[in-house]
Amino acid sequence: MAGVLLFLVVGLVAPGVVGAASAAPATGPELPRAGPAFGWPLAAPHPVVRPFSAPSSPYGPGHRGVDLGGAAGAPVLAAGAGVVVFAGQLAGRGVVSIDHPNGLRTTYEPVAPAVEPGRRVAAGAVVGHLRPGHGGCPGACLHWGVRRGEEYLDPLSLVATGHVRLLPWEEEP
Repeated sequence: MAGVLLFLVVGLVAPGVVGAASAAPATGPELPRAGPAFGWPLAAPHPVVRPFSAPSSPYGPGHRGVDLGGAAGAPVLAAGAGVVVFAGQLAGRGVVSIDHPNGLRTTYEPVAPAVEPGRRVAAGAVVGHLRPGHGGCPGACLHWGVRRGEEYLDPLSLVATGHVRLLPWEEEP
C-alpha cells in the first residue's frame, strides 16, 4: 500500500542497550539532556517492568521512579558521578541515594549497599547489589528514582538519547 506511514522509534534508548526500555519516557518535567554523563544502573538486559507515573500532587498516587528487571545479586551501578548521601536501611529495604553536581538526586532500592555516605562515586561505580523483594515485581527489580529538589522526574530521561519520528514508507508491489 503506497503512502502508509511507518511509526519508527529512532535512538530512544542508549546505543548498544538491548531490551532496555519497553516504553518512551513519560511526559512530565524535562530533565536536562544528560548526554553520556548518565547511564543505566543495571547491566543489560534490564527491561522496564513498571514505568514512571508522575503524582498529581506531592502526596498523591503515582510511581516515583521506574522498576527495572534484574537478577538478585546483580551489581547496581551509579547512574552518574556524585556523592553518596544515604546508604542503609529505610522502611526495611536497603537504599542508596546519590547527589549529582547538576542538582539531581538518584535513588536505588532494594539493594545491599556497598558504599557509605560521603563517598564520591564515578558514573558506573558499583554502589550495591540488587536484592529481591520489591513489591509487584517477579523475581528481582530495581526501583530507580530521580528528583530535583522535591520534584520527582522520570529516570528514563537520563538515558534517552533520541526522539520519535514518523517516516514515509512505500510498500513494493
